[in-house]
Amino acid sequence: MTQHTVEKTSVTLLGLGAMGAALGRAWLAAGHPLTVWNRTPARAAVLGAEGAGVADSAVEAVAANTLIVACLLDDASVEEALAGTDLAGKDLVNLTTSTPAQARARAEWARERGARYLDGGIMAVPQMIGVPEAGGYAFYSGSPELFEQHRETLGVPAGTAYVGKDAGFAALYDVALLSAMYGMFAGAAHAFALIRKEDIDPTSLAPRLADWLVAMAPAVHLTADQLRSGDYTQGVTSNLAMQVAGTPTFLSTAEQQGVSTELLRPYFELMHRRLAEGSGEEDLTGVIDLLVH
Repeated sequence: MTQHTVEKTSVTLLGLGAMGAALGRAWLAAGHPLTVWNRTPARAAVLGAEGAGVADSAVEAVAANTLIVACLLDDASVEEALAGTDLAGKDLVNLTTSTPAQARARAEWARERGARYLDGGIMAVPQMIGVPEAGGYAFYSGSPELFEQHRETLGVPAGTAYVGKDAGFAALYDVALLSAMYGMFAGAAHAFALIRKEDIDPTSLAPRLADWLVAMAPAVHLTADQLRSGDYTQGVTSNLAMQVAGTPTFLSTAEQQGVSTELLRPYFELMHRRLAEGSGEEDLTGVIDLLVH
């Protein structure tokens, strides 16, 4: 009986920090031939001992394969690493954290050098890479042809979510989600600060706080529907006027507990501004319009 094996796509990986090394190990474990380069050779040597080919330079690494993945410190590091390389006919996937504007400029930079370009934003920590059940994934945007050709390979370290031809969209989705995360952390910090001086075990608040945040999370769907329709009174249960009326209680409680109001006050001020515009029957969605210049 003749056995047929599927040849795995060869990958060049530039950058072997914590995330880069995790990506490399996932591709090696899945049987993908891997060539690596890192500014600090010792890190490349570690992956070399695990089966990767080690390039002496970025030029050599780029020449080795068609699919080039960069996971470096920042956008300037990408430009520096790829200076002098021949990108003609290459598929460049940039998993380096960047802004949407940087991603769009890098896409044009790659196009001018004859390469297809895909930008990525990884929604995972290194420990989640190569562990499908961990739920990590990466946003991708840019060349749809590149994404479709390499979808399976890119999906080895983590799940994939293609969000459009605009190369800046992956970074935008990435920062949007992380911005919401920091807002949640800010709210949780204020909640724990309120009980900090009381005889309340923070571990007794934590599960209730977590359940409450989970219960509130679906509200983003109503917000999205209101933004799409332009009707901010759609589906309102507690209107802006009612919520603004309650803000003094939150501020007074914080002051009585000896807690700074600096995390709450900016948002409350936006709520008051929106109400002053005569939008009392709306949801909180109108605050978004105040944030957009």
